[in-house]
Amino acid sequence: MNNFVKYLIFVAISLVLVGTFLFPIPYIPGLEDKARIIYLHVPMSWIAVLAFLISMINSVRFLRKKDHFFDIKAFASAELGFLFSILATVTGSLWAKFNWGSFWNWDPRETSIFILLLIYGAYFSLRSAIENPEQKARLSSVYAIIAFVTVPFFIFIMPRLIESLHPSDTVVSQGKINMDPLMLIIFLFSLASFTALFFWLLNIKIRIENLKFKNSEAKNYA
Repeated sequence: MNNFVKYLIFVAISLVLVGTFLFPIPYIPGLEDKARIIYLHVPMSWIAVLAFLISMINSVRFLRKKDHFFDIKAFASAELGFLFSILATVTGSLWAKFNWGSFWNWDPRETSIFILLLIYGAYFSLRSAIENPEQKARLSSVYAIIAFVTVPFFIFIMPRLIESLHPSDTVVSQGKINMDPLMLIIFLFSLASFTALFFWLLNIKIRIENLKFKNSEAKNYA
């Protein structure tokens, strides 16, 4: 990725932050000015799901083709997914503190993201516990596929099965986004900007992990 693209992503994220804190937002019952967290929290959550999906896809590709590069991509994407899950948790907790009075309330959405973090934390523990590269890649791929099956349930299904204080329906209802034009523009721009940031980070992470794998292989043959 050339320098122009990197600078473009930096400028885009900067504009998102400016829009998040400076532009006025319409009155939203129950959220008021705290609704600004949507510009950061929702993109973080979206990227976490996207990253885990990419990890699962590359895990399937590894099991089919036995190419370690796919395992590297799966691992790199899972790590970024885990990072953005933490960021989504942090931004959600900040909102909860201002709106509910405490950072953590074991709300269904908070509980579901906590369980998801445990599931993917176990994925990294599995990888660190196995030294044989072939066995590590194979078992990790199987685990990543199974782990992703839980993602739609914990992110989209469970929070809707149990009564929650999470303000999803205030912003999105009946498949429509309830935002005024300016707020919607900032939100979509934030979504696109953070998605571009994710793919840039993923590209860097894959290259680093690929170099580590090649160095490890070279040492084994030396």
